[in-house]
Amino acid sequence: MAFQETIEAVGEVIDALGVAAIVIGIVTATIIAAWRLGTRQPEVYHQFRRYLGRSILLGLEILVAADIIKTVAVTPTLDSVAVLAAIVVIRTFLSWSLELEISGRWPWQKWKDAERPAAQAEAE
Repeated sequence: MAFQETIEAVGEVIDALGVAAIVIGIVTATIIAAWRLGTRQPEVYHQFRRYLGRSILLGLEILVAADIIKTVAVTPTLDSVAVLAAIVVIRTFLSWSLELEISGRWPWQKWKDAERPAAQAEAE
């Protein structure tokens, strides 16, 4: 097996892992939500959205890694790199949007909250 074929196979495996992460996350989030509904726990919908969003984020990150491997290692032409850049920008925007939906903050705002003193955070 040639190097290019090996890299393509690795990219396909990582693609499959990304899809599997999303599917397993959806199934797991649904099972947990159904169990929580059955036991009448509060905040079922919000927890379901949080678990679902996290699994989609994980899957997107893995899919971006697969795209990078397949594009840069297999066909490093200017056109393929431009397509990769567009894909990464779109998926990054989706990741940021999902993060905003899950946590209510942009990804770069998290570290600011960690630096604030606890007393100041409680006062607000």
